[in-house]
Amino acid sequence: QVQLVESGGGLVQAGGSLRLSCAASGRIISIDVMGWYRQAPGRQRELVSTITSSLNTNYADSVKGRFTISRDNAKNTVYLQMNNLKPDDTAVYYCNLRRLRDDVWGQGTQVTVSS
Repeated sequence: QVQLVESGGGLVQAGGSLRLSCAASGRIISIDVMGWYRQAPGRQRELVSTITSSLNTNYADSVKGRFTISRDNAKNTVYLQMNNLKPDDTAVYYCNLRRLRDDVWGQGTQVTVSS
C-alpha cells in the first residue's frame, strides 16, 4: 500500500516562493502518475499539476509559468516549486498518486499567501 507524505507548506507574502515535497512509501511503478491538487475553502478540489514517470508534465492554466513540478523516481518523491505566489493560490495542497483508476492521497499541506 502506497502512502504519501507532503511537506513544505506555510505562510508567504504575495510574490514569494514555496517548494512542496511529497514522499511516497511503498512500491511505485512506471504507470503511476503523480501530481498536486489543491482545495480552497468553499471550493472543489482542483488539479494543479501532474507528472508521469517519463517526466511528461501537465499544468492548470492558472499556474502555468509560475509553478514547476518535478519528480525523482529514485527517491519516489515529487516536488512542486511555486513562484510568484498570489493570494488566490491559498489552499490546502494534496499530493496524489494515480494508478490506472485508483487514487492515493496525502494528508495535505496548507499554503497561505498574504496580500
